[in-house]
Parts: sequence; C-alpha cells; structure tokens
Amino acid sequence: MIKRRTFITLLGGAAASWPLAARAQQTDRVRRVSVLTNLAETDPEARARMEAFQQGLQHLGWSVGQNLQIDTRSTLGDAERTRKYAAELVALSPDVILAIGTETTAALQHVTRTVPIIFVLVPDPVGAGIVDSLSRPGGNATGFTPSEYAIGGKMLELLKEIAPRVTRAGILRDAASPSGPAQFAAIQAVAPSVGVEVSPIGIRDAGNIDQAIAAFARSSSDGIIVTGSALAAVHHKLIVALAARHNLPAVYNQRFFVNVGGLISYGPDYHDQYRRAAGYVDRILKGETPADLPVQAPTKYELLINLKTAKALGLDVPPTLLARADEVIE
Repeated sequence: MIKRRTFITLLGGAAASWPLAARAQQTDRVRRVSVLTNLAETDPEARARMEAFQQGLQHLGWSVGQNLQIDTRSTLGDAERTRKYAAELVALSPDVILAIGTETTAALQHVTRTVPIIFVLVPDPVGAGIVDSLSRPGGNATGFTPSEYAIGGKMLELLKEIAPRVTRAGILRDAASPSGPAQFAAIQAVAPSVGVEVSPIGIRDAGNIDQAIAAFARSSSDGIIVTGSALAAVHHKLIVALAARHNLPAVYNQRFFVNVGGLISYGPDYHDQYRRAAGYVDRILKGETPADLPVQAPTKYELLINLKTAKALGLDVPPTLLARADEVIE
C-alpha cells in the first residue's frame, strides 16, 4: 500500500508538472524575425543599421543563434523583388517582421494582415494606408516614421544657407512613392521666402537617374534636394557622384550620403530608429499587438557637413552653420 500510494503521488506530481514543462519549453523556443530591407546586405550602411537593431535586441535578452533567428531579404528598391520577397518571408511563418520603407511595408500587408509588422522609414503611414492613425494603428503594423513633411522646407533653407547662389532647386524623388507629392508641397511652400524656384525631378529606376539630373542641371545657380526613398538610398553613391559631376550643391536626407562625399544632410538618426524598433519587436514577442503600439516620431535630428565637398564646389560654409552641425567631415 505504501509503495502504491507513493507511486500515485509521484505520478500525480509529474502530471501536474507536465504543463509547466511544456510552457517552459514554449517560452524557450527560438523565435523567428524576418527583415525586408531595400539596401544590399553588403552595404556598409545596411550593416550598421542591422548592428544597431541586433544590439537593441541583445540588450533586451534576444541573441541570434540562441533564442532568435533572423531571416533577411533585400529588395534593392525593385518592385518585383519586393513583392517576391514579401511573400517569401511571410511563408516562413515569422513571429514578427521588420519592414524598411513604405513600399516594403505595403507589400507585406498585401500578403498578410495577421503577422505583426514593425516598420521604420515610413514617412506617412496614415496617408499610405498602413495604419489607421498614429496613436492607434489598428491593424497588424506599427513602427517609426522618419520625419514630418515640414523637414523638406528646412532642407531647402539649408541649401540656400550653404549655397546662397542657388536660385533654382530640383527636388529628387521617387515618382512612384505615395509620399512624393506631400514632400514636394512642403518644400514648395517655403520656396518663395528663400527666393528659390523649385521643380520636381522624378526618378523611376537606376537607368534614368543620370538623365534626370543631367537634364535639370543648367547653370551655377542650380542645386538639388534628395528626399527619402528606397531608390535614392540604393543608388546614393551614384547620386552623390552625379551631383559632383554637374557641380550641384545638394542637401540629402540621410547621413550616409555625406559619408560618401555628399555636401550636407539633415534628418533623423536612423540607427536610433532601428534600436527603438528592436524594443517594439521585443514587446511583440512578449505578447503585445501592433494595433496598440503608437507610431513614433524621431527623437533626434542630425546635421552633417562635408567640408571637402564644400571646397570642391567653391562654397564657404558660414561659421553659424558649422556651429550647428552635429558632425563635420574634413
């Protein structure tokens, strides 16, 4: 009797512990994160952004190869690749997807309305139909917007400040981007106050970037502003080289343009947005939903100036502008 009772007690205790063991095993399972980006994985900027993202995850207890797996696909700004890889990543049944840019996020939502999506670098998620509102996204996506449209007016003011001779500015933008018209309108609204005539330069693929910039550049009073888009990011080295070839002062929206020879950039700290995106991924993996996580705006903007490029263009950078710069490349 004693042995039988002991056996029953042990058996009952083991049965009671089975759910706990199962729950522990489920908690310790490797979670899967997919990443759909527009930059090539070998691009130095792409690597720096992903390092920031993974550092943010590590700080929160997630480590690739231990309790986390990351699958990455690069669209290179190509619409067909974007659709293909969006479907491919969703088919992997990830726990959450990190999407970079409006086009990639929209493509993913076309494939799934259930897999959680955290986006970065989406300038107008409400206008693009990705979320219902910034405070309550309402669907399966939320994330971080890089800037408000008013930043375009600031970029035009910076162009005039660093290159006072400019009286005509071309606004380089992806012709297919849904945020393009609003970005241009914000710049156009500031143009009369700084005495600059602005006109859009639409780009659709790598092949016409050269022709589009060459067709615009006519005199020493010309300059360009490069607004945010996947195409511009993928072909940033080409755009910087063309600006130099045509002697065009240019203001860019991201720092890596200046790192490869661009004149000046003004925009948010993109690496910080990737680190913050890791925080949202962590919250999703712990049970929260994108519908309840508000879309967040940048917390810091950076101003970078390349003095070597300024000298090549024959520009004297005002001391007041240099004093405001977060980083000066000499």
